[in-house]
Amino acid sequence: MIVPVSLVSLVALLCLGLLASPWPYLAPGAVIGLGGFLLLYRRPAWGLIAIIALVPFEGFFKDSDLSAAKLLGASLLVILALQLAVGALPAERLRSNLWRLLIPFVALYLLSFWASENLEMSAGHLRELLIGWLLFVITLLVGREINLPILARLVSLSVATTCALAMFSSKYQDQGRASGLLDDPNVFAMLIAFAVPLAMWLLIKSPNLRQRLFWLAISFLLLAGMTKTESRSGLVVLLTSLGIGLYHYRGQLGRFRPRHLGFAMLGLALFLPVAVALMPAGYVERIQSLSVLKSGVNAHEDDSLGRRASYIVVGSAMIKENPLLGSGPGTFPLHYATTGYAKAFSANRKITDLYRRAHNTYLELFSEIGIPGGLLFVGMIALALRNLWAARQLWLQKHAGEQADLLTHLSMSMLSIGLFLMFLSAPNHKYLWIMLALSSVLRLQAEQARPAQVQP
Repeated sequence: MIVPVSLVSLVALLCLGLLASPWPYLAPGAVIGLGGFLLLYRRPAWGLIAIIALVPFEGFFKDSDLSAAKLLGASLLVILALQLAVGALPAERLRSNLWRLLIPFVALYLLSFWASENLEMSAGHLRELLIGWLLFVITLLVGREINLPILARLVSLSVATTCALAMFSSKYQDQGRASGLLDDPNVFAMLIAFAVPLAMWLLIKSPNLRQRLFWLAISFLLLAGMTKTESRSGLVVLLTSLGIGLYHYRGQLGRFRPRHLGFAMLGLALFLPVAVALMPAGYVERIQSLSVLKSGVNAHEDDSLGRRASYIVVGSAMIKENPLLGSGPGTFPLHYATTGYAKAFSANRKITDLYRRAHNTYLELFSEIGIPGGLLFVGMIALALRNLWAARQLWLQKHAGEQADLLTHLSMSMLSIGLFLMFLSAPNHKYLWIMLALSSVLRLQAEQARPAQVQP
């Protein structure tokens, strides 16, 4: 505890200095900051959970250079570095099977950065992605202390809160589509798709009727928020995720009796008309527009699908031109802006509207950092899903059904991110890098757990 004592002395001197300065009102803040720092030193996992819970609220701080998440992240980095230095935290926790893919991915990324066509844009991309890499390391170090049920509750509640804001206030909507506190309705839809499996797990595992009704309301709020986003990709991902959940619980369907069927039919009879009445008309039209895919994409019938088709054309040309290292991280908008597609699909003819990202993380990485780097990124997501599924199988072998069920729902959330990246440019998303590291941690925990320690 030598380090914390020295920190106390340092902050005490800082407080005295502030009291003697023209800003004495800042002195109490130093004391509060010290208390928070010491709390994080004792419970660093709480800081990571807080960062995860704050992701849906990042829009509150988008115009600020300093935010709660940044403060927590910086504090955690300092704390974990100190704990590693004094031996309070074993370096063995950095062990992960994802390093064998992440290290060459970072190497290829830096080579592409070095050969980039525009170093300024690549530097911005690197700065954003660096946050994800740091969160990966933080999660490896403290992931074993994370209380997963608490994590599920906080994620469900935080995303549901932003859903409520978007449902009842036009301030949190983008041209009628719910965006929560984010700039893009599709990014908001990804948060909802990530949270729904966790809310469903809480609903299924609730110990009493009151809690079950509460999480049922949260689940309905999340589903209502998804419809308000009018995200077609969100609907596809959500239905895929729920289908996996039904398959996982197929063995429990035998518990239902004929009398339960009547209640189920009554519930559907009440739910479906309400869902149809509440579903925005624009969302129904957007879903119906998917039928044009049977005969090919027609940009005159659907601008959104036409834009996405143009991204594929431009990205494919970039891959052919630079297949090994790409054109440089973050340079896709430069290539797109020089094409006729940019002007044709520019809604307001603004310069910023011409420089569009690929809206497909995989296409963007393949075109910007090359095919090898793109394959390594895809491999990391596939390995993370394999880790979660392997952990689930290990818990089943040890007759730990509760842990296996939770792993199933976490797999559904991870799969939602992986699928959504086909419709979004978000290689730096915090949920992604945290889940990549957490998948490795959970697999190691399942491998090291003894059957005698598991409650059947």
